[in-house]
Amino acid sequence: MKLLLCLILVALASLPASADVNVTGNWTGTFTASSPDGETKDSSALLILKQDGNKITGSAGPNQDERYEIVKGTIEGNKITLELNEENHTVHFELILADDRITGEANATTPDGRHLHAKLDVKRSARP
Repeated sequence: MKLLLCLILVALASLPASADVNVTGNWTGTFTASSPDGETKDSSALLILKQDGNKITGSAGPNQDERYEIVKGTIEGNKITLELNEENHTVHFELILADDRITGEANATTPDGRHLHAKLDVKRSARP
């Protein structure tokens, strides 16, 4: 019986503490866009996030002066999905949170049918 109780406690301790995860704060890093012809372009990235339960709001963009409102955002465990409207298209982010780093990909299709793809890599720079 003691062995079973110890095994259960070890198993519970190894589960991710998703309730303790909170991405609220400022995140800065890089946004690397890839064009259809294979060229890449690095730029800065700034995410200002606010988490309420599993809902995420805030903004994202290259810097403080150019940001776009997050129209839909969720976090489930360590997986983050964000959606924002940038000029004339919607950008979808599929991201992973690991420690104080968020990485993943962004995809969009422009009205003229071009597919846009980028990689995001940001670290927490400030907490509220």
